[in-house]
Amino acid sequence: MDHARVRCPAGTVVGRIDGEVDRYTGIRYAMAERFGKPEAQPETSGEIDATRWSPRCPQRENPLQTEESEPRDLGVDEQCQYLSVTVPHDAMPGEVLPVMVWIHGGSYETGGGDETYSDPALLVAEQRLIVVTVTYRLGPLGFLGDDERPANLGLLDQIEALRWVARNISAFGGDPESVTLFGQSAGADAIAHLMIADGASGLFQRAIIQSPPLGITLGRKSMSSVMSRRLGDLPDVLDNEQMVAEQERLVRGLSRFGWVAAMPFGVQYGHDPLPSEDELDQAWSEAAPRVDVLIGSNNRETALFAELTPAFARLRRTKVGTRLYEAAVERTTRHIYDDAIDYFTHRHRAAGGHASRYMVDWGAGPRFQGAHVIELALLFPTHAWAVGELLEGVDLAEVQREGRAMRDMWARFARTGRTGTQEIPGVLRVAQG
Repeated sequence: MDHARVRCPAGTVVGRIDGEVDRYTGIRYAMAERFGKPEAQPETSGEIDATRWSPRCPQRENPLQTEESEPRDLGVDEQCQYLSVTVPHDAMPGEVLPVMVWIHGGSYETGGGDETYSDPALLVAEQRLIVVTVTYRLGPLGFLGDDERPANLGLLDQIEALRWVARNISAFGGDPESVTLFGQSAGADAIAHLMIADGASGLFQRAIIQSPPLGITLGRKSMSSVMSRRLGDLPDVLDNEQMVAEQERLVRGLSRFGWVAAMPFGVQYGHDPLPSEDELDQAWSEAAPRVDVLIGSNNRETALFAELTPAFARLRRTKVGTRLYEAAVERTTRHIYDDAIDYFTHRHRAAGGHASRYMVDWGAGPRFQGAHVIELALLFPTHAWAVGELLEGVDLAEVQREGRAMRDMWARFARTGRTGTQEIPGVLRVAQG
């Protein structure tokens, strides 16, 4: 293994050279007791081993992943506050590069910063920027609190990671004054809320918010209270199997709460670091002039979830069933994503901020055309996408070529706060503002 070294305030970070990029992986940015707020990892005069992948928070299985699609041995650690930094190998001394910070999605229940499906190596080498990927607490460990137990701990983890970036990224060649957050689904939802979180102001200047489920973030208090009352004592050492059993018990019978039960875990308003629900509009309006936003969705978001539900997927086998299927996909996509994203965009612009609203209509086959997560294959066209169903046999090299324009757009926005174009034919359209 060829090593790479960076001396920064955190310590001497020892990573590895991996082709066209240098990787510094599994860097601890904070520590926390169970249900405790994170505390920054102390600086050291010694070396920091950054050659192992960041472990994930204990979690249920992701239905989109298999052992073949995720060959990395990430492991599990309840104290999962780790980040990784990927830098162009040919970065020159004195060169200052824009920084993008990836916040992974997964319904606040699954995922990790170093998963193969969001490997930033191509984006970094191709676009000559630095990408930091963040792992944070999930499920009841990160997004379930009450008056006695802190809520929003996963969000507080993310803020601590951004503080680490602010202190250390210049040593890697990054510009701490040019930081763009980007994330998808729950990761995008988290970014929208970091815009109004106490302690996060000034830690980033731009935000790319991909498919945030903003339509189901309000009115969750009663559901969260029920779940919090159900949460009992957890084992001293928590593994994936135990987490799955606990979460199944926590979410049982929540359908009576309506749409919000589609994502049981999430941010809780009125708890540190977020304002109450009745203060949200004002908070986002006040944040608007400080953060340039690129926000959007895919035109058939909920087709992914429909395809993962066998009874629903069978509707497509008849002409009448297909019409019902597409009508349901259109309605649920509009309710969970589009209406709230449109409102967010309008409010941001009205408050003096710059917001571009995009819509993705791309896919490798009719089932997943414009479906949730499909744009990630264009941004991160790795082996993980080639072995699953979502690309339906399309050659990965072709996806890499088709995604170049989107990666160019994301990188241009990270540099300037503007997309530079209004359309990528066959992929997406942008409404500037």
